[in-house]
Amino acid sequence: MNSFRNLNPSKMLLNALDDLGFSEPTPIQEAAYPAVLSGKNVLGISQTGTGKTLA
Repeated sequence: MNSFRNLNPSKMLLNALDDLGFSEPTPIQEAAYPAVLSGKNVLGISQTGTGKTLA
């Protein structure tokens, strides 16, 4: 995955990510986003600094 755009976020979320300077999801973000989008509860376990909070 090269871009948040490939995750098909809402336009509002994509604009916010662009405004914050985020262009590429980390592996935890890429893995978590589809589950979150489907309404599932997600517990992400990953090292500090890998983007869990943003996911």
